[in-house]
Amino acid sequence: MQNHFDLFQLPQRFAVDTRALEQAYHRVQGQAHPDKFAHASDAEKRVAMQWATRANEAYQTLKSPLRRARYLCELNGVDLQTESNTAMAPGFLMQQMEWREMLDEARAAKDLDALERLNAELLAGKKAEIGRIEALLDGGDYAQAGQLVRQLMFLDKFGAEIGDAFALIEG
Repeated sequence: MQNHFDLFQLPQRFAVDTRALEQAYHRVQGQAHPDKFAHASDAEKRVAMQWATRANEAYQTLKSPLRRARYLCELNGVDLQTESNTAMAPGFLMQQMEWREMLDEARAAKDLDALERLNAELLAGKKAEIGRIEALLDGGDYAQAGQLVRQLMFLDKFGAEIGDAFALIEG
């Protein structure tokens, strides 16, 4: 079975041309659109639906930096061990503890400005992490990239917590 990159005829790299991805997605979706199979047999309709579903899944995976990084690691034999391996670099853990403390204080004080500053720091941290992951993945160091992908997953989850804090404060 072809992988997501093959499906869209894109190079198997982290750095994805988003416009080319979008165009390829629409091309594949157009070929499997239900309207083209209105008079087809039930079996042909099922196959078209499976292709459309597969294209959607592949597109969602490749357009998300986190999901694309996870997928590339898995394609190249790296088990991210997301459930069992919680080891993180000490500096990363210290940053997380500091940010968590800032989040707790901002939430308790209902301080939107502090939340904005924390969110800006987090976004900058995610951008830097994605840059490091891109360099490792496109350089073929999938094992090391896997370590950073786990950290990015943590940052993503923390971003959701910041979003929840905004919603709580803004009512």
